Amino acid sequence: MRHARWIVPVAAVVVLLTGGAIYAERRDPAPEPAAGVDTGAAQPVVEGNRLVDARSGSRFIPRGVNWSSFEYACAQGWGMSSLDTAGGGGAPDAEAAAIAKWGGNTVRLPLNQDCWLGTRGAPVSDQFEERTALDYRASVQEFVTALNRQGMVVVLDLHSRKRIGQPEFGNTAMPDSESLSFWRSIAGEYRDNPSVMFDAFNEPYSRYDAVDNLVFDLTWECWRDGGCSAPVEDDQTATAGQVTYPVHGMADVVGEIRDAGAAQPVLLGGLDYANDLSRWLEFAPEDDQLVASFHSYDFKKCSTAKCWDAVLAPIADRVPVLTGELGADDPTGGYVTRYLTWADSHDIGSLFWVWADHPTDPMALVRTGLGTPTAYGVLARDYLSSAAARP
Repeated sequence: MRHARWIVPVAAVVVLLTGGAIYAERRDPAPEPAAGVDTGAAQPVVEGNRLVDARSGSRFIPRGVNWSSFEYACAQGWGMSSLDTAGGGGAPDAEAAAIAKWGGNTVRLPLNQDCWLGTRGAPVSDQFEERTALDYRASVQEFVTALNRQGMVVVLDLHSRKRIGQPEFGNTAMPDSESLSFWRSIAGEYRDNPSVMFDAFNEPYSRYDAVDNLVFDLTWECWRDGGCSAPVEDDQTATAGQVTYPVHGMADVVGEIRDAGAAQPVLLGGLDYANDLSRWLEFAPEDDQLVASFHSYDFKKCSTAKCWDAVLAPIADRVPVLTGELGADDPTGGYVTRYLTWADSHDIGSLFWVWADHPTDPMALVRTGLGTPTAYGVLARDYLSSAAARP
């Protein structure tokens, strides 16, 4: 989501920067995908407009939560994620078990591109511990394994870049060349895990300057093919649009994932922070394992049943649709419940934003990492447990 509305807790701010860039070598020609191991979780594959569990052929509708921390903690200098402060070496297993108790079958993990690659001084070390990109990758792998053991599919999401020492973190508008290195590495590492899906880029968007003039108009052509130039500043930093970087499109990202030998489904969010899917079917790259990802918030334009009927329903007739993020300014005020009712009627799964203990964020689902729910958390827990009980 667009993160301007809450502050991420900073346990420590440090200036010691470590780690050189780590890049996986491009495989040419691409290897054949290896047979995946049984992780205990569903193994989603796209068949027509449905996700199915490859183990049984039955329909799989992802329902669960976004677990937030890997996208910012590693760049703020207080650990790889909040698991580092959860107490004890069993923190990933305990956290995974707490999520599983709510009844979800899927967890989306937002990741930080620079922390994974070891670029721009990320992950940040402190006076007690040197942290490297390999450490970050190992922490992600440990949690993915714990979630899979609890029977949950994991969505790995390219969410953010580093913002060292900053209490908030921002997102760039579209993938850059290093995003392709990120996906080459991620896909190579997880290509044999059939209980992992990939979310190509969190929330593509157009960009305005400080006086609301459009300085970067993200078109659907550029969304798919790249070739345009986006401001280098993230969406937490003012921009005049004068310094830019070359954008890579979703076709490039999907190509990198496939070239690395990964055959799993890939989520593609549309324009306007993944809230605009109006031309998704027209411009989606050629690939038979794509999922349309929609971010549903009451403060975005497509927030009515009229829009959902006009835009989402026709897509859901052709390809799987997943609500990659679901929330609201007041998540217990009725919007979330209305959307869930509509989504269920169209067999569209939803992942609640956000499983995190952020006291100032109305969309925080928990008061502690181990599952003490907020009022919104009670709503989410009741929905997920009810959905899990359905035949």
